[in-house]
Amino acid sequence: MSEESHSKGKPFPPAGEAELRVRRIQEKLQQLLRQRDLLLKENTKLREEVHQLQQNLEERGTRLEQLQQQVEILKATKATMSEGEKRALEKRLGQYIREIDRCIALLGE
Repeated sequence: MSEESHSKGKPFPPAGEAELRVRRIQEKLQQLLRQRDLLLKENTKLREEVHQLQQNLEERGTRLEQLQQQVEILKATKATMSEGEKRALEKRLGQYIREIDRCIALLGE
């Protein structure tokens, strides 16, 4: 093929020019490989972040359910309890919530 190019009147590129082209291609390839590595690292970090956010969302959903249950309990007991009994119940519920929060924190470690 190179003989055909030469016979058609197209000159061969000088040896130095061909080497320069090869070097440029190699440099661009190296740059692309570095870019790829950076993108892979970023992708891994983002996947980890998504996983963490999903866990946080699940924890908050659980917490929301707990709070909704507490609201329902308080609504149910509000009409039939005296103020002192209500305060005592709220205090106990608060203690339970703190204890559950500690358990969740320990499980998260």
